[in-house]
Amino acid sequence: MTSGRTVVRSAPGKLFVAGEYAVVEPGTPAILVAVDREITVTVSGSEGADVVISSDLGPRAVRWQWREGVLHVQDEEDEEGARGALAHVVSAVETVAGLLAERGLPVPTLDIGVSSRLHEDGRKFGLGSSGAVTVATVDAVSAFCGVELSLDARFRLALIANARIDPKGSGGDLAASTWGGWIAYQGPDRAFVLDLVRREGVEEALRAPWPGFAVRRLPPPNGLSLEVGWTGNPASTTSLVSGLHRRTWRGTDSHRAFVETSTDLVRAAIAALEAGDGQALLHQVRRARQELARLDEEVGLGIFTTELTALCEAAEGVGGAAKPSGAGGGDCGIALLDTGAAHDISHVRQRWAAAGVLPLLVRPTSEGIEE
Repeated sequence: MTSGRTVVRSAPGKLFVAGEYAVVEPGTPAILVAVDREITVTVSGSEGADVVISSDLGPRAVRWQWREGVLHVQDEEDEEGARGALAHVVSAVETVAGLLAERGLPVPTLDIGVSSRLHEDGRKFGLGSSGAVTVATVDAVSAFCGVELSLDARFRLALIANARIDPKGSGGDLAASTWGGWIAYQGPDRAFVLDLVRREGVEEALRAPWPGFAVRRLPPPNGLSLEVGWTGNPASTTSLVSGLHRRTWRGTDSHRAFVETSTDLVRAAIAALEAGDGQALLHQVRRARQELARLDEEVGLGIFTTELTALCEAAEGVGGAAKPSGAGGGDCGIALLDTGAAHDISHVRQRWAAAGVLPLLVRPTSEGIEE
C-alpha cells in the first residue's frame, strides 16, 4: 500500500497574543496566531529499520525499532540524546501507531525527514517548534498509512502525543499549527485525556467530549500590523511553566486572581477582534503585558528580560502595544502597531535592533495543516 509513496506535510509555527500561563488551566482562554514559518515532515518507506528519523537539527539519521508499541533506538551509539532531541516526533509516531493497532492495521516501515524554518543555526525562535513538528508528524504519518483524519482528530492525536511528554503544556501551539490564522483556544484537562486513552484507547479519545476544550477562528485585527522581535536567547517553555507549577503560588488567591484577570482580558480582546476595534485590542494587549509583569514580580520566573522590556517600551512609545509572546524569558515578543504608520514601524524596528532584538520578518498565515 505504501511502497514507493512519499507524503509531505507542513505545519506553521505560532505566537501567543494573550493568555500565556493562565491557559495551562483547563478551559481558560488564550489567543494565538499562526505564522508563515513552518516545519515540514516527509514520510516514505524505510529499508533496514522499522522507523528512521532524520532532522536538519541533528547530525545523523537515527534508526528505531518497535518493542510492544514503543520505539527504541536501534543503534547504541545513537542512544544518547536521540530520544530527547526527537521526543515529539517519536511520540507522534507512537500515538498514530496506537490508533492503527486499535483498528487492526499494521504499521509500515517509515523513513521520516524533518526540516525546520523555526530555527536559525540550531537555535529556536520560540515560534512553537515542538508543537509544529508534532502536528506535521501526525499529519504526515497518518496520511502515509492511509488514515484520513479531520482537523479535530489530528489536533487530538497531537495533543495526546505532547501530553505524554509534558502534561502541563496547554496545547495552544498545536491548535494554532492545526487550524492556522488567529484563533481563540481553551485547553482540555490533559490528565483526563491521558486517563481516557489509558482506559478506553486512542480511538475513543478522538470521539469523546474533552472537558474544557474549545477552539474557533478569529478575524485578524483591523488596522494593526503584527510585528515580531526575537531576543536571540532561546527559552524553555517547559522549564518556565514547570517552575510555576513547582511554586506554592498555584492555588493561592493571587493565582486565582491572575487566571480571572487573564480570562477577562482575553475575552475582551476576542470581542475587540470580532468587532474590528483595533484600539480596544491594543488596550487588552497592554493589560496582558501588565498582568505578566505582575506575575513575574510576584513569582520571580524571569519572564521579562532586558531585551523584552526594551521591545515593549519601544512599541508603546509610538502608541502601540507589546508583550512577550509565550513563556518569556527570551524567545520572541510581539507588537501591534498602526498599519498606516510606516515611520513608526520603522522607528520601532530600529530601536529593537539597538537593544539587541532582531525584527523577524514573519507574518500571520491562515494556513494550518491541510484539510
